[in-house]
Amino acid sequence: MVEALSKTLTLAEFLQLPETKPASEYIDGQIIQKPMPQGKHSAIQGEFVPAINSVVKPKRIARAFPELRCTFGDRSIVSDIVVFIWSRIPRDENGEVANTFPVAPDWTIEILSPDQSQTKVTKNILHCLKHGTQMGWLIDPDEQTVFVFRPKQEIEVFDKLDAVLPMPFFASELHLTIKDLFAWLLE
Repeated sequence: MVEALSKTLTLAEFLQLPETKPASEYIDGQIIQKPMPQGKHSAIQGEFVPAINSVVKPKRIARAFPELRCTFGDRSIVSDIVVFIWSRIPRDENGEVANTFPVAPDWTIEILSPDQSQTKVTKNILHCLKHGTQMGWLIDPDEQTVFVFRPKQEIEVFDKLDAVLPMPFFASELHLTIKDLFAWLLE
């Protein structure tokens, strides 16, 4: 985790700054740059977004977005994947997907990178849940484990190959096991 600036800025000031690569997040008054994604992270992210969208997007149930900035609850975070129920996707005056998302996602998915703080990522997931997110996942490629977070419930741990991963209600038609998820690393 790299701290981009030591001076504390307001959220409004942060949002006026140019975007960085990799993205920077605004958390508790500090700007923290995310680590550069590596191979396992990119492979899972690259396969997971279309897997979700192939099930929920054609019926206009929901839509998955990679690396989308969401600003809410005095934080501005960039989860690896966020999913919004169709009716909650911010739109501009033309009905197109808006450029800014001032709301929490319905499902947030983080893929842990080797030099990323699991604590920071977990705090972002919990922040999302506190602001209306229905489900959060923390995927650990090195441990081949998925931690599933739900509001006001115990964290569930999935690490058995045949374990079927729980989905938010709107993505119930998406069926994925631990084996399926981590098989994307072999393709």
